Amino acid sequence: MNGSALDFLLPLAIVLPMAGAATTLVVSRRPRVQRFISVGTLAVQLAVEILMLARVVQNGTIVVNVGGWTAPFGITLVADELAAFMLVVSTTVALAVLVYAISQGMADESETPETPVSIFHPTFLILATGVSNAFVAGDLFNLFVSFEILLTASFVLITLGGTKERLRAGAPYIVVSLLSSLIFLSAIALTYAATGTINLADLSVKLPAVDPDIVATLQAMLLVAFGVKAAVFPMYAWLPDSYPSAPAPVTAVFAGLLTKVGIYAIIRVQNLLFPTGSFGTLLMIAALLTMVIGILGAVAQSGIKRMLSFTLVSHIGYMLFGVALGSTAGTAAAIYYVAHHILVQTALFLGVGLIERVAGSTVLARLGGLASASPLLAALFFLPAMNLAGMPPFSGFLGKVGLFEAGVQDGRVLSLILVIGGTLTSLLTLYAIVRVWGRTFWRPAPEVTALEEPDDALQTESGRSLATRRAAQREALRQAKRREAGEKAARLPLGMVGATTAMVAVGLLLTVAAGPIYQVAQDAAEALSDRNQYVQAVFSSGEPLPGLDPGSPAAANGQAGGGR
Repeated sequence: MNGSALDFLLPLAIVLPMAGAATTLVVSRRPRVQRFISVGTLAVQLAVEILMLARVVQNGTIVVNVGGWTAPFGITLVADELAAFMLVVSTTVALAVLVYAISQGMADESETPETPVSIFHPTFLILATGVSNAFVAGDLFNLFVSFEILLTASFVLITLGGTKERLRAGAPYIVVSLLSSLIFLSAIALTYAATGTINLADLSVKLPAVDPDIVATLQAMLLVAFGVKAAVFPMYAWLPDSYPSAPAPVTAVFAGLLTKVGIYAIIRVQNLLFPTGSFGTLLMIAALLTMVIGILGAVAQSGIKRMLSFTLVSHIGYMLFGVALGSTAGTAAAIYYVAHHILVQTALFLGVGLIERVAGSTVLARLGGLASASPLLAALFFLPAMNLAGMPPFSGFLGKVGLFEAGVQDGRVLSLILVIGGTLTSLLTLYAIVRVWGRTFWRPAPEVTALEEPDDALQTESGRSLATRRAAQREALRQAKRREAGEKAARLPLGMVGATTAMVAVGLLLTVAAGPIYQVAQDAAEALSDRNQYVQAVFSSGEPLPGLDPGSPAAANGQAGGGR
């Protein structure tokens, strides 16, 4: 450790959810105890991470060498401003989704074969462990292990219940994830063969001495591996088919967090290992195509879940645009936009779960009249939807303004094309959102007889039948008849509404407190641009390493422990 009394907070961010997962597995026959342990674990973890973020902002990077083995020989955990900020955002989302899932399970009495709660809680906490470990991993292999932890947990969650439809939808996700893991593992092996190390700080020092062709090969392999996980074009096709099939809270946490871990990995390696801007043009083209193809796919959808899944792909393009610029302004805007999108996308998918509960469907042809049936639900969907579309003064607008300003400052033709492409994508996002909101909430409810058409009533938005086709149809007909009779919508579980409201509120907080939060993103981007600061924090001897810029602030000060 660096010697600070608060450095113990860093391993706690990983140990807490891991211990919580083991404990919930032990008490798997006692659902109430499981719920208490799961919520308590994530609540304490969030408090720890808020303290850690305050510590990092005030005093600089925290570094912990696991087992006392110093870098580059041991496992190093590093929490700089970017990692600490992402930890707080991700655990906030995980806690809200967990409360939502518990409330939904209690309302449905879901301790049934289709949603085995005894498996859900330990798996969810394992997922949280993998996400947290990915953000603080100080070497490539630990980052790989983090991906495998969260992917293993996600395999279980996406196929929860073991229905034929979920297994079929989860198959592409599993195959693609394993393929990207194989590429990542191969890249790690080649990196070690070329440099003799996989520690990120050590690599940033040694890679400049490696043959440029080998460096370019390593960079390309890492970008492909992380690009698959982030659903960057053309490696995004698995996402719109996989996410909508999962239960609502699982889809929400996947949409909010999993692709962002891939974006985080791209931000980290591009700034720390490959700061020369190589592949910048290729990343810009990928960002533009991801934006445009994703939003065109969203506009063409007839179901809300698949529409949101395609907007998720599209908005990954904005984040990649900020990274591709290779400037501090672009990176800062990308970091802010990542936080914004995690919160907003999670809130929207939680809202879709409420829509499905009220209307019995998420297919647009079978929806309508929900604004009068449930005004609160209309507001809970409208606010994050406008935020996603980038309407002023929401955080989506502020993030895009930051990205576009960075693009204009860059001045390259491709950057300006991306600014134009981003503007058009934003307008198409607004069109897709308004279309969904109008059909779902504003227009009159469809006739009950229309729902009795078998080709319409028996199909989900993904084109696959539900596990309980007849039950879904009966629910849709019952809700439609209730609305037709002028009755109010069924009362929604308080925990589900509360968790969704919390996500909407936190998303709005990103607008209200945009100044200080954007400053955290700006500070994180500036720290990323100074590789020497990260290296000195990891190698806490205080002596500048060979290859470091002697004129850098960190090298000049010889600060150990990452103090700024």
